[in-house]
Amino acid sequence: MISARGRSMSIAPKAIVLCAAFVTAVAGQTNAPGPQMSEEAYKDIRLLKGMPVDQFLDAMGFFSAATNLNCIDCHGTAAGGDWSLYARDTPKKTIARQMIVMTQNLNKANFGGGHAVTCYTCHRGAQRPDAIPSLVIQNSAPIPDPDEFEVSGAPVSGTPSADQVFGKYLQALGGSEELAKLKSFVLHGDYNGFDTDFEKRQIEVYGKAPGERAFVVHYRGGDSLTTFDGKQGWIAEADKPVPLIELTTGALEGIRVDGTVLFAGGIRQLRKDWKVGMTQIDDKDVVVAEGTGESKTPLKLYFDKDSGLLVRLLRYSQTAVGTVPAQFDFDDYRAVPGTAVKMPWKLTATWVDGRSITNVSGIDVNPAIPESRFAKPALPAKAGTH
Repeated sequence: MISARGRSMSIAPKAIVLCAAFVTAVAGQTNAPGPQMSEEAYKDIRLLKGMPVDQFLDAMGFFSAATNLNCIDCHGTAAGGDWSLYARDTPKKTIARQMIVMTQNLNKANFGGGHAVTCYTCHRGAQRPDAIPSLVIQNSAPIPDPDEFEVSGAPVSGTPSADQVFGKYLQALGGSEELAKLKSFVLHGDYNGFDTDFEKRQIEVYGKAPGERAFVVHYRGGDSLTTFDGKQGWIAEADKPVPLIELTTGALEGIRVDGTVLFAGGIRQLRKDWKVGMTQIDDKDVVVAEGTGESKTPLKLYFDKDSGLLVRLLRYSQTAVGTVPAQFDFDDYRAVPGTAVKMPWKLTATWVDGRSITNVSGIDVNPAIPESRFAKPALPAKAGTH
């Protein structure tokens, strides 16, 4: 898949909530082992302490999605051109802190400290929660959201088994034997999204079986690097307040999932147990395989009912303020040059911090890729530096 900002799945590295860095980074990186904590990386962190930077940024994205506001809506227009201004207090930041305490108290008193009540519970994507019922909504036909579909109860007649779903998928891609021949690849293409001001930028995606991945997006301000060596992952962007981020928990699980999907032979092993149901995406019938197991968050895979190809992947990350979804859509399946294997040549990644699209223009098959490509990256140079 392709996404930018380490984001994780998608061909471009997914930017983990760039806009959501609500504060100014402290100069330099901590020398302590392990991931950098929010209060080490940013100034004036009062409530969301003790969480790694990637989780903190996901929490910022959660606030953005819940209220339909962006970074400068809360931090002020001037902060859009000066990272240091993110640390200033603003009225909306004060209210946000009050709301965090309110939801924490509600959950502690009524729901065992879980995340039953979040910002989204009341805001639902609006700056101000509605207090008066909407008669239009009440008397209109509901619009189903396939991302909210959950497989439950006994299978509906005609629903395939998990064995049939995954078997058809592998066969649609070319078959297990052909897939096993793909040991490595390099994808070349263009990437655009919120983080590029929707300007197309070059991207390369490196993959080595069974699940190593690396993304390089060539931004105007310098390269963005996202790497995963099979166990650990990182994002390096020289022009960001925290130029090197170590991926943890949900983001790390996410990039592991992404890498496995690119080498589809191991996709079923991503979860221990699978339930199967049927719904629709854009009026097209899809089969949904919902996986559970060791991970506390489900993984949903949506397959075209007719072709058997994977058209959407939905996964989640837990944060201190709620659960963050990440959606990846796959389109334009074509044969990989010189092989009988099919891969998607268009990938759309949607997070709480925006949407990106990657269009593949070429694929190198089974190139020799050094392990250093997937290792912890050195900090990339800013554009115009040597």
